[in-house]
Amino acid sequence: MPPASLPRHIAIIMDGNGRWAEKRNRPRTLGHQAGLRALRKIVEHCGRLGIVELTVFAFSSENWQRPPQEINRLMELFMRALDKEAAELRENGVQLRFVGDLTRFPAALQESIRQALDRNCQDPKMRLNVAVNYGGRWDLTQAARALAQECVEGRLQPQAIDEGAFEQRLMLADSPPPDLFIRTGGEMRISNFLLWQCAYSELYFSSVLWPDFSPARLDEAIADYSSRERRFGKTGEQARLHAG
Repeated sequence: MPPASLPRHIAIIMDGNGRWAEKRNRPRTLGHQAGLRALRKIVEHCGRLGIVELTVFAFSSENWQRPPQEINRLMELFMRALDKEAAELRENGVQLRFVGDLTRFPAALQESIRQALDRNCQDPKMRLNVAVNYGGRWDLTQAARALAQECVEGRLQPQAIDEGAFEQRLMLADSPPPDLFIRTGGEMRISNFLLWQCAYSELYFSSVLWPDFSPARLDEAIADYSSRERRFGKTGEQARLHAG
């Protein structure tokens, strides 16, 4: 359990891989490879700090609009990363989970994901959620559809639908909401990521491109988070009393 000054759950939009490569006159796919190396370092650092959960935005539902060649290379990179990283994550007590609609991915990638999950860590020190083909609006829509289907089948009464019932149909239903939301790359928007779950997250925007986002940069983000007063709608005095 992390100390009170540390976030339990961190969510990250890993933005800037393509621009990192372009600044070096290299193919964008090399930026994605560099981004994977940066993610490995951040996962290891979160484990050392005692962060319970890390959720990263790897591929959004809007990313299908990118050039086909880049998408194909990304799929290849996912495959190689799964084969290489899954076993190491398990050995280090990290449980891997994928969040999003996986049905659009190639069959071979879906099978690699299934195999990685079958070999998952069963007694984790930390959970790594990888959001792929994910969008916050899709998440809300699929939750609403699930509730509607249960009502049609008579398993749920409409008057029983409240925030708790809705939340239980969302992705990450069994996870604490992210305490700290980080976006790298200089953009200052949440880009359809975890719209419900991040309602009260502390937002931190970094101009650093993702491949250059080091553990030291993460420490800076956490230090900034730790300096904030989280009130959740209460007055400052109420929040301090509750925290005490």
